[in-house]
Amino acid sequence: MDAQQQAGQRGEQEELTGLVCQESELQDGQMKEVTVEDQKVLLVRTQGQYSAVGSRCSHYSAPLIKGALVGDRVRCPFHGACFNVKTGDIEEYPGLDCLPSYKVKVENGSVYVTVNKKSLNVTKRVKEMCTVQPDAKHTILLIGGGPASLVCAETLRQNCYQGRVVIVTKDSLPPFDKPKLSKAMNVESSSILLRSCDFYQQYAIEIWTGKEVTSVSPANKVVTMSDGTSEHYDQLLISSGCRARPLSCPGSELRGVHLLQRYEDAKEIHASSLGKKAVVVGASFIGMEVASYLSDKAASVALVGSTSYPFEKSLGPEIGKMTMEMLEERKVKFFMKDRVTEIKGENGKVKQVVLNSGAVLDADVVIAGIGVIPNSDFLAGSDVAVDSRKAVIVDKHMRTSVADIFSAGDVTSFPLSIQGGQRVNVAHWQMSHAHGRVAALNMLKKPTPIKSVPFFWSALAGKSIRYAGYGEGYTEILFKGEVKERKFLAFYIKEQEVVAAASLAFDPAVARLAELMASGEAITKERARCDDLSWLQM
Repeated sequence: MDAQQQAGQRGEQEELTGLVCQESELQDGQMKEVTVEDQKVLLVRTQGQYSAVGSRCSHYSAPLIKGALVGDRVRCPFHGACFNVKTGDIEEYPGLDCLPSYKVKVENGSVYVTVNKKSLNVTKRVKEMCTVQPDAKHTILLIGGGPASLVCAETLRQNCYQGRVVIVTKDSLPPFDKPKLSKAMNVESSSILLRSCDFYQQYAIEIWTGKEVTSVSPANKVVTMSDGTSEHYDQLLISSGCRARPLSCPGSELRGVHLLQRYEDAKEIHASSLGKKAVVVGASFIGMEVASYLSDKAASVALVGSTSYPFEKSLGPEIGKMTMEMLEERKVKFFMKDRVTEIKGENGKVKQVVLNSGAVLDADVVIAGIGVIPNSDFLAGSDVAVDSRKAVIVDKHMRTSVADIFSAGDVTSFPLSIQGGQRVNVAHWQMSHAHGRVAALNMLKKPTPIKSVPFFWSALAGKSIRYAGYGEGYTEILFKGEVKERKFLAFYIKEQEVVAAASLAFDPAVARLAELMASGEAITKERARCDDLSWLQM
């Protein structure tokens, strides 16, 4: 037996093939979860062809069979990540990894899927990447330790960039899963890291933690840091994110008043709230998630908000009232249409929170969730244009007003494709990933516009609200299901068209809507009003 035959035989021995269904069982545009030797596989039929990929989203392992299939890609029902069903490659975020893909064979009307034994129980795949070239001089510097920087760095390596890639972050940790901080505050740092230290070493991505950028000089292509050091760049990404807006009332400097920005903040809020009286200021997503998290840990939780209901402007009063009731059932006490005028202390520590209405709340811990401020102060004097909110202005290719400087993530004001290029600042975890990828491709002279559809989620009292689109300025909300029963789909209407949707226990409606928006399809008010929801794969 020659070497080629032996190699072929070894390959067959390392593979497992299973009969998974009959060809006639699936029509075009249908999916089925099948099993090969205990390995769950997503089988898909599109344009008469079968393909098979991993069955679980690479972000949080959601079952993709419950997602939305549009064309050649499936969108995760939980958080909106998209995967090509033929290659398994990730095409929309959040998450970093691709899905494994498997060989499919159709023979005599039967469909067979082949899985490599070595990949059994493997649910995600790192896309192939290069590493740095020895003595490389060209440097791409990425300011900020969020997903925009990380996805940019990985996209550069995936596209054969072999220069230096340096991520500079003021955080003590390398890039981590920040949305978890308000939902699970007592997590160990190792469990929220997006990549391991070994990963960065393998692909020569330099991570500088605990270093804050203080100025940028485009003329010299130099960035200066708070420790006095400086670094030359050839191309620069500003993805410095936003910081929590501090309280400005008297007493806001007292011990026990917290902002949630860093991993250490989450741990401290958790520890100092156990069995204590907590007051959350701000009915934002951060504020509500923190109140929900502390509801069974603190002795009491009070939440102060300026509107009648939480999320009133973004999600509407009906959904806002429902979320309020969900937390009231967990003994969270609300003080709405009110504001903090003073925080009183004793021996330098928080004692009471005084409200405009005259109410006085006993407090051991105060957590502020009253909005954010873009981290762009270090750009003063750099000629990088910012808007009235200090967000960095970029074009559809994530380019700033200065050559070789790009920007991505929460710090940016960018043109939103589903709104005809209207400039927006959308601080979504998912959008930051997409920005990072687009910035990297354009750095490499591969012209790619930002076209992602905003998608976010919030976890409250064990339930998840999902949202897709851009609803600012909506004039009407159409509901399917019942908000009171906590099972609903809300369409946000502006000028006779659906501009956004929110849901609870109504999957995969929002994922499907996001895919239709991404494909450029306009969803009319009349279509949304219709009782038949088959177009949403319901």
